[in-house]
Amino acid sequence: MYLNKAHELQEEELPWDTLRYLIGEAMYGGRVTDNLDRRVLNCYLQEYLGEFIFDSNQKFLFATTQTAEYTIPQEETFDLTLGFIDNIPLFTPPGVFGLHSNAEITYYTNSAKRLWGDIMSMQTSEGGGSGGIVKEDIILQVAEDIQTKTLPDLFDEYNIRKSFDVPSPTQVVLLQELERFNILIVKMSHSIKELKRALNGEIGMSQELDVLGNSFFNGQLPPLWAKFAPQTEKNLVNWIGHFERRFQQYRDWVDIEEPKVIWLSGLHIPESYTTALI
Repeated sequence: MYLNKAHELQEEELPWDTLRYLIGEAMYGGRVTDNLDRRVLNCYLQEYLGEFIFDSNQKFLFATTQTAEYTIPQEETFDLTLGFIDNIPLFTPPGVFGLHSNAEITYYTNSAKRLWGDIMSMQTSEGGGSGGIVKEDIILQVAEDIQTKTLPDLFDEYNIRKSFDVPSPTQVVLLQELERFNILIVKMSHSIKELKRALNGEIGMSQELDVLGNSFFNGQLPPLWAKFAPQTEKNLVNWIGHFERRFQQYRDWVDIEEPKVIWLSGLHIPESYTTALI
């Protein structure tokens, strides 16, 4: 609206100050809650919104690389402008966005992970040939192994709490950790039981159980479990090993004594333990 109005009134300069204020403070900036983020936003607006972008003596460049210049097209016709756009490289290097070249490595790594994840999620349940194991059998076997070999008994929070006359700060952390760990054990046990019932046809297969089964089949950590566990990028096998080591540290802490040297990555919230020490 402001640009059209300036054009209709044949103003010599566009209302840049007004546009910068509307974008940086009112319309978009009003949604930015962090003052440093707002400062970055206003810095971009000062850098890219101004009469200088039309300076005929000094060419304005958003970015420049060895193969292309990212600038405002000065073409006089629609077709020439389309041709200018077509000549922009299809693959844009990170430097154009002000990023380090290593950002490209991260981007391609994540893209490859997503690609393989999507391919694995599209696998069908049919066996490959005579004697092949169907998908449901593999899921059932994984569920059975985790249920019988991995899942421990719940910690007796009540009696453990009673054994502490006046819990020290680190003992309070232990009780909080055991509470979270018990919640995870209950969620794992219940979901596996429901999945086995669904595979046996006793109940309907919900979307949540379907995702759980696919995670077992693809060797991935089920999102249902990940919500109740510390953040991780581990696959299912490595995560199960991590789960067992966490349980052992808690068990030793309860049965023997507080570890002289603690494995921080085995705690649900390591920050709470370091705070308790302080």
